[in-house]
Amino acid sequence: MSPARFPSPLGIEMSVRVRLATAADAEQITQLSGQLGYPATTAETLRRLVEIGSNGEHAVLVAESGGILLGWIHVVVSHSLLTERRAEIAGLVVDEQHRSRGIGQVLMEDAEEWARKQGCDSVRLHSNVLRPRAHTFYERLGYHVTKLQKAFRKELA
Repeated sequence: MSPARFPSPLGIEMSVRVRLATAADAEQITQLSGQLGYPATTAETLRRLVEIGSNGEHAVLVAESGGILLGWIHVVVSHSLLTERRAEIAGLVVDEQHRSRGIGQVLMEDAEEWARKQGCDSVRLHSNVLRPRAHTFYERLGYHVTKLQKAFRKELA
């Protein structure tokens, strides 16, 4: 995870470093998540980060410049009787002011590298049908649609 250079919204080149997330990132991760419609409190995000951080089959990577988080990605090893060991992208957010500058691509590439090191043979992700720009982004990175499906959920009380 080496530093990379990207244009800022003001057209000035800035250095971006990708690293593992820490508890100190919880507030900024919470703010970024809210941009995509996933509201949470900083306390909830912190609790989740601590749980994830204690499990070696999860990684949360952040792209940072000057102490400001520009994006994050959560990748996790997935085990199944139906498939070989693979990785799943559980979430990806790039700050709306910094999108389409290559930050998401660097986060994806670093997540893929992490997955390779975990012995995964592929990476899978889900993307809401309401996000066509994201679909184009993933296809540009070499991902392809494998099936269309409905998502079901049941609250456990």
